[in-house]
Amino acid sequence: MGKRTLVRRRGRGGKQFRAITVGKIAPAKYPNFKVEDRHTGKVIDIVHERGRDAPLAKILFDDGRYSYVPAPEGTTVGSVIEAGQSTKVNRGNILALESIPDGTTVCNIEKNAGDGGKLIKSAGSAAIVFAHSADGVTIKFPSGKFLTLNARCRAMIGTVAGAGRKEKPFLKAGVRAMYMQAHGRLYPTVRGIAQAAVYHPHGGGRHQHIGRQSSVSRNTPPGRKVGNIAPRKTGRGRVKEIQRKA
Repeated sequence: MGKRTLVRRRGRGGKQFRAITVGKIAPAKYPNFKVEDRHTGKVIDIVHERGRDAPLAKILFDDGRYSYVPAPEGTTVGSVIEAGQSTKVNRGNILALESIPDGTTVCNIEKNAGDGGKLIKSAGSAAIVFAHSADGVTIKFPSGKFLTLNARCRAMIGTVAGAGRKEKPFLKAGVRAMYMQAHGRLYPTVRGIAQAAVYHPHGGGRHQHIGRQSSVSRNTPPGRKVGNIAPRKTGRGRVKEIQRKA
């Protein structure tokens, strides 16, 4: 019997599939301040955390607490960060969504009030405060998706620094391998069509072709569940539909 397919091995978990824990500094989130309180902090350092593409700003607040948050563009050592109500809508300040006007660019948004920031934390990313309503505040994400959040969720004004990171080529496979290891991704990967039949459902044959339909059901067993999983449409019909929408 051959090896388990890569899909099955990754599903079980293992050291080679997990993000490494060394090189981590601290959770990147806001301090547990009340929305009504007002605090002032000072950026005392800009640091890099392994596996994170955006730089982290180390902030010392007026009550002696430290906090690490993804640094917005324009942040420097010595920058002053304000948090709380009646805070000005300036770059780097932390406010509740209810206090941020429509059309403002924000990042490091809390998904639930008080969680410290869960959304829009990658380098160069930003969302837009779209509308205020009785149900909450609607946010428009870079993907075009809209999400209505609690008005008391906090967000930081500005765009996360580090944009353009993906424009720099890796140049060497070893550099890319270290990058993938830090992010808990398997590298390199081999196409199923290039493997032997005993190792992958798409393998085998005298030349590289699948030899069967690549679409599989949602309820397909793990060893065979590879390819297009429960697709709505594939092939020429899908291409024509995309062209028609374009």
